[in-house]
Amino acid sequence: MNITTLRTVKQKLLRVVLLTTLVALVLAIGAISLYNLRVNNRNLVADMAIQTQLLGYMTSPALSFDDAALARKNLSLLRLRPEVLTAAIYDAHGKLFAQYVSAADSPAPPAAAPPEDARSEGRTLVVVKAIESDGERLGTIYLRAEDKLVERLIDLLEIGVPVILLAMLVAYLMSARLQETVTRPILRIAEIAREVVERRDYSKRAEILSDDEVGLLAQSFNNMLSEIEQRTRELERSNLEIAHEVAERTRAQREIMRLNTQLELRVRERTLQLEASNEELNLAKASAEKANQAKSEFLSSMSHELRTPLNAILGFTQLLGSDELPLSPVKRMEFTAHILKAGKHLLVLINEVLDLAKVESGTLTLSLEPVMLDEVMRECREMIEPTARAHKVQLIFPQDPHHQVVADRTRLKQVLLNLLSNAVKYNRSGGTVVVGVTAAEDSLVRVTVQDSGKGLTPEQRNLLFQPFNRLGQEAGPEEGTGIGLVVTKRLMELMGGDIGVSSTVGVGSVFWIDLKASSALAPTAEGIGIVAPALSVRSESARRLLYVEDNPANLRLVEEIVGLRTDLHLLTAIDGKLGIGIAREHRPDVIVMDINLPGLSGTDALRVLRQDQRTSHIPVIALTANAMPRDIESGLAFGFFRYLTKPIDIPEFLGALDDALAEPKPVPGERCDVD
Repeated sequence: MNITTLRTVKQKLLRVVLLTTLVALVLAIGAISLYNLRVNNRNLVADMAIQTQLLGYMTSPALSFDDAALARKNLSLLRLRPEVLTAAIYDAHGKLFAQYVSAADSPAPPAAAPPEDARSEGRTLVVVKAIESDGERLGTIYLRAEDKLVERLIDLLEIGVPVILLAMLVAYLMSARLQETVTRPILRIAEIAREVVERRDYSKRAEILSDDEVGLLAQSFNNMLSEIEQRTRELERSNLEIAHEVAERTRAQREIMRLNTQLELRVRERTLQLEASNEELNLAKASAEKANQAKSEFLSSMSHELRTPLNAILGFTQLLGSDELPLSPVKRMEFTAHILKAGKHLLVLINEVLDLAKVESGTLTLSLEPVMLDEVMRECREMIEPTARAHKVQLIFPQDPHHQVVADRTRLKQVLLNLLSNAVKYNRSGGTVVVGVTAAEDSLVRVTVQDSGKGLTPEQRNLLFQPFNRLGQEAGPEEGTGIGLVVTKRLMELMGGDIGVSSTVGVGSVFWIDLKASSALAPTAEGIGIVAPALSVRSESARRLLYVEDNPANLRLVEEIVGLRTDLHLLTAIDGKLGIGIAREHRPDVIVMDINLPGLSGTDALRVLRQDQRTSHIPVIALTANAMPRDIESGLAFGFFRYLTKPIDIPEFLGALDDALAEPKPVPGERCDVD
């Protein structure tokens, strides 16, 4: 080989080495550059996609609650990412909801961008992605980032070109001497570059075999790989931190919403509990007040009802025991009859109260057995006929009612007597009472008691079976506690039967009871009272005493007491309206007034008397069985001159009359004498 050939070979080898080196370096740097550009572009696209997804998660609560301020606050975090130029959020209708614009970019489009995609627009990258929550589309996120492709290409060229030139120079200088030494590291670098491109393993490093330009090339190549690896790791770490922060904020928002919901539920529960407690307290208070009122009404009513017969018993007893009043045998027999009648009435009252107490407490025992109605009705007819004759009322019973029912014989008789007694008492003079027996449905036997009295209004029928409601007060001066029908109803219920009433005002009433045929019950306590006609007592005294009382026995008692006084003339009235009329016509010197009068009460009558100039000066003494302390206080406060209670204390009664007659008073108008 001559020198020329050697030189030519060397030149060729040099050219080959240089060309190979140049090509290798250009390809390597070009491949790395292209790969780097491609990787950077992919990373940017992936980064922007992740960024849009994170922003979508962060802003979905803002879209759900229409909180644009929260959405803008979340978008403002993009100022930490200078490569992001513009970001916008559109609602489900494509309307701009919130946006972020860097100083170097223009605002986002006013309407939603096309469907989801990632595209390049000039030197920028645009990413559009839908925002969804639980399968529901809430809106769209639009992100535009700067794609620094040219800058990165220039940076790569600034690094690659000097490296290529330097490598070519080194290869040229060293190729003659150390071609193998020069080419081997270059080939090694090319090999590493190829592996990096193929495997994307940035941990690969080129071996540095010398400290010359080739070694510097290898070092630069390794530095470039290290920089790429470091930036990739930083980018991944940044994305993880952002994702973690977004997740934490989302979790915090959900926790706040959960706590708010729990708080609202607790407040609602506590409110409902408080309302329920208040309602229970109100019900308990109302129940206690009702029970207390019922007790007061019971005591007041029983005091009145018990004192009325006691008044007659004690009063006539005092008259019988008086040495100042000579009594004939006829008078003594009459007073004794009044005492006996009042005692029997008192016994009836006590029995009715005891029957009611037994029924209410469940201690009343019944003996149910087959009972023939014709036998019971025959006994009831024999017992009620004297009362009917006294009231001039005709009784009509069915002819031989051959019906057998299951009942307590004694209680059934008590029920029928109570209904018959009421039909007679509240009937008109010359009226009739018709008893009927019919077979009803469901193996029942109905017994009806029809009277021809005044009848009952709907309001009276509603109050008929309530204790101590004496509807007879409005029908006439009849005695009774008002609990007979209550006991009757309870007994009928205990025996499996029923009781009812139909009535027409001005025509009469029909009471009926249903008994089981061979399986029925019967209740009630009898409340039979006898009415005596009002009596008028004459006296030759010039001082007039008007006594307003609906009870005949009490009228008779006061008549005998006033008979002890020769200076008094007694006028009587059986109700308040009649008493007012007599007072206006005769202008008595003193009035004795009962409180519980039929129709117009004693207090109402006193109010009318006080409003009339003809009677306003007359002292009025209350004589009543309402003896509760509050009754006495309210009566005196109402304007009664004295408030006396039954039974009558005769000395106290006469003393009250003397005090009233001693009162100086003007007497308006002219006085009329009475025979």
